[in-house]
Amino acid sequence: GGSHSLEVPFRLDTQLTEVMRLRVQSLQQRSQRRQEGEHLLQDNEVVYRLDFSKQALQFSHWTVKLSQPGRLTITATSQLWTPDLTHLMTRQLLEPAGVFWRASGHDQPVQCYEADAHEFGERIAELAKVRKVMYFLLEFADGCNPESVDCSITFHIIS
Repeated sequence: GGSHSLEVPFRLDTQLTEVMRLRVQSLQQRSQRRQEGEHLLQDNEVVYRLDFSKQALQFSHWTVKLSQPGRLTITATSQLWTPDLTHLMTRQLLEPAGVFWRASGHDQPVQCYEADAHEFGERIAELAKVRKVMYFLLEFADGCNPESVDCSITFHIIS
């Protein structure tokens, strides 16, 4: 990256993922129902975050590496997690999601739904103007897992 681009890596948010897993466990243990419209974290979903050091950004491209075959779905949330860790509501899951996958077989490239991924990247750039951090659900399927995935977004810095 040159001086006018910024690569922002998706970072695992272990603390938030753990809090959301405990929420699911506590509901199960007490045989309680989730709040209406609440999204409970699935076993194959993990919370990641993007931290923006600059906020005037224009989407450039995704870099998604899958070291083994599988499917990765990245869904942005409009959630601002406050210290009291409010529950994630389904209405706070944004469209479109970014879907990336790699077929089995030697040297298969990572593929994605290009139009959705582009629109998704532009939407993230828009949201970056008003927040320094964004939270995402990453869903790992068909054999991929957090250890085998490395992803980031590169933006042009609008000076």
